[in-house]
Formats: sequence, structure tokens, C-alpha cells
Amino acid sequence: MQKWLLILLSFSLLSCSNQIEGLKVVENLDANQYLGTWYEIARLDHSFERDLQNVTAQYIKNEDGTIKVINRGYNVKKNEWKEAEGKARFVEPANANGTYNGKLEVSFFGPFYAPYNIIELDKPYYNYVMVTSGKDYLWILSRTPQLAYPIKQQLIAQAKVLGFATDKLIYVSQNTKVIKYKAGPHVNE
Repeated sequence: MQKWLLILLSFSLLSCSNQIEGLKVVENLDANQYLGTWYEIARLDHSFERDLQNVTAQYIKNEDGTIKVINRGYNVKKNEWKEAEGKARFVEPANANGTYNGKLEVSFFGPFYAPYNIIELDKPYYNYVMVTSGKDYLWILSRTPQLAYPIKQQLIAQAKVLGFATDKLIYVSQNTKVIKYKAGPHVNE
């Protein structure tokens, strides 16, 4: 577990130094609609998720307004689940209409925060999202374990235009178990 924390610290420190100049984040984000479980569809490689499949990110609102983050994945080489719990907070105050700009920071321990920038979001449905924490970090997430091919290709093309190394994306294998989904808060029944 200590090694896992050191890796997250390294991520936090590194990501602060590799921001993308002029990157625009999603505006008018409904924080409550963003909460729930997201499945990782694709990512750029980094040490703290290496060899992980069935990766999910779960976001839960805390009483103090921050967001609890639970990242979970199955390490196929070690045959074990890895989980990291942290918190996220919006960098800017809420807009007059109660929405936010998609610029957050996330911490998995202590006072060290890394950027979490939402650069693409399926509005108004919140079915998929593209997130970055700097030029070397990119995630494509979906509310379901698979994302339709045309949407995935559109997001990859957009990421390439933004300067991400899309040829190095890892496509995450998700469990094929059938899960019942319900509309609305994006939780399993």
C-alpha cells in the first residue's frame, strides 16, 4: 500500500508540471449529474494504473461539498484488485446558475493535488467524458463498460488534435458480466 501512495504522489507532482497551454475545459457542468460510476475505456499509460483492467472511477458527493473519488481496477499480473480513495474539488467557485467549469483538482492523500480537467463531456446526458491531468495523462470514460465505436473514434481524433499521443492509448478491457443499468443517477440496481 505504501508503494501505491508513493506512485500517486509522483503522479501529483509530475502532472503539475505538464499542463497543456490554452486547454479549454467544459463549462456549465452539473456536479450532481457527474457523480456516480464511470468505466475507463482508454488511457495513456502511467505507472499507477499499469496492468489494470476493469477500471472504474466512482464519484460521491461529500457533506463538505468535495467529491469522494474511488478508483478501482484489477491487476491482471498480480490477480488482485487495487483501489485508491481520494477527494476532488472544483478549482473555481460555482457559476450563478449553480453549475461549474470542468476544472478540478484531485488528491489521494495529504495536501498534494493534481489537476483534473474535463475537456469533453456528453451533454446533456453525461454518458461519456474525456479528462486530462496534463499532456501525458488522458482518460476516456463512459457510464457503461463499452463505448460506441463512432463516439470513441471522435474522442480519439479530438485528443490527437489537442496534441495527445493517441497512438499510445491503452484500451481497457472491462468485464463482460451483464449489469442492469437504470437511468438518472447512474448507479447499479
